[in-house]
Amino acid sequence: MSDRFVVEAERKVVGVAVRVPGGFRFFSSDPAYAEIEGQTFPRAKSMARLVAEIARGLRSPGGGASTLSSSIH
Repeated sequence: MSDRFVVEAERKVVGVAVRVPGGFRFFSSDPAYAEIEGQTFPRAKSMARLVAEIARGLRSPGGGASTLSSSIH
């Protein structure tokens, strides 16, 4: 796996991930994902799950309201 990669949700670039000690750090390029800006994830897959969860929340009626605090590590 690369040391950095683009993170997409719903076929849209929402940020980049950079390998750091302990996992991958997320840097948002979309304000909708700012709440996880700078967060380090132990695995890229765990980052992808949370990004997908945010994207689903944005699609739902009233999307954009944060209900993810229990998912953020």
